[in-house]
Amino acid sequence: MRPFILTPLIVACALFMEQLDSTIVATSLPAIAADLHQDPIALKLSMTSYMLAQAVFIPASGWVADRFGARKVFRAAIIVFTIGSILCGLSSTLPQFVAARIFQGCGGAMMAPVGRLVLFRSVERSQIVRAMAYLTIPALLGPILGPPLGGFISTYLHWRWNFWINVPFGLLGVILATLYVPDTREENISTFDARGFLLSGFGLSSLIFGLTVLGRGFIDLQFNLGLILFGLICVGLYIGHALRASHPILDLRLLRIDTFRASLLGGFLFRIGVGATPFLLPLLLQLGFGMTPFQSGLTTFVATAGALVMKATAARALQRFGFKNTLVFNCLISAVFLAANGLFRPDTPQAILLAVLFAGGFFRSLQFTALNALGYADIDHAAMSKATSFSAVVQQLSLSSGVSIAAAVVEATRSFSLDGHIGAKDFPPAFFAVAAITASSALIFMRLRPNAGAALSGHKQALAE
Repeated sequence: MRPFILTPLIVACALFMEQLDSTIVATSLPAIAADLHQDPIALKLSMTSYMLAQAVFIPASGWVADRFGARKVFRAAIIVFTIGSILCGLSSTLPQFVAARIFQGCGGAMMAPVGRLVLFRSVERSQIVRAMAYLTIPALLGPILGPPLGGFISTYLHWRWNFWINVPFGLLGVILATLYVPDTREENISTFDARGFLLSGFGLSSLIFGLTVLGRGFIDLQFNLGLILFGLICVGLYIGHALRASHPILDLRLLRIDTFRASLLGGFLFRIGVGATPFLLPLLLQLGFGMTPFQSGLTTFVATAGALVMKATAARALQRFGFKNTLVFNCLISAVFLAANGLFRPDTPQAILLAVLFAGGFFRSLQFTALNALGYADIDHAAMSKATSFSAVVQQLSLSSGVSIAAAVVEATRSFSLDGHIGAKDFPPAFFAVAAITASSALIFMRLRPNAGAALSGHKQALAE
């Protein structure tokens, strides 16, 4: 099998496991909370602790892969994630569960960026767009299967099996990585940026955690704001350090490359809406429309089914329209479908609801494929590991920001309610707000050159220019 097909499919095994896990956990939190005798709000800590572990260790993933070899690190990450999944299923108290999620997050922090690094170093540049499409097809099956599977397991079996089903996928990923993944590495690597690692780790973890729990009453408001301020200070100190250091752990100088800068900054704004949707939509369907978790999961997976269908057309769309036109107009279309979620009502015909979700997933997935490919269009081989780490951190921040912004808008809307209960009326403003932020990413993409990434897309008009 050709490298641009085989390698992405192997990497996708790990991404499938990670995506399946994240969507299942969100669906299963009430069941986990009941079994551990905890308030469901307290179980949000299991999600934030996972994000914290990723924020801390993602920046180190590129250097570790260069130092020890991408195949070894990728394989070790799968093993750590799988062991963490087993420990989650064995947990009987909240502290045990949170500790297991942190351990699991350490593996997840390495899987995605190192997996992409393996892909970009083993596939010809002319095949990157096709390889990205193959990569995301199996990975998208996780979000498709996660909501209904998590609801079914939690209802008819036991929530612990939501984590234990990761074991066979982990074993398969380790075997395939051992047999077929090339052990790429850099011959001349820099010394590890310990100061940058600490500043970025403390800064990003404090910032992500502070933004995630802001306004939810999980911790004291003053402490929450202080945590966010501390995170901003550490991030500011890191920026100063990165501009002076010769080999920073997150190389801000990569932002001088216009295609990488547009992918990161525009992608950050676009993914805010995407990060908010898995949080808002299940709550709207369950709390606003009275659906069960299983019914909600069967509904929301349709969006990912639309994303899966799109993958067969991504390369042709980019070849015809080019990166710039695709990113500008497609982000606006995606924003319209995201805002349409705020127009749903309990009496909305099911066919219309499913059609909107399917189409929204289709166009969002096209944007992801274009963003992921464009970001590495002009990155040289030596800087690839730092670029993948940088990109993964920004994606994590954008998804977390989406949840925080959506939650803040819902809380603000609910504060005007007389009874204080969350209902269907509290969600439209949140959908409209994140859709507006998503649409604003067009301002970033408009600044791209007409021929940006043409060598990857094969856009004939741009190549002719």
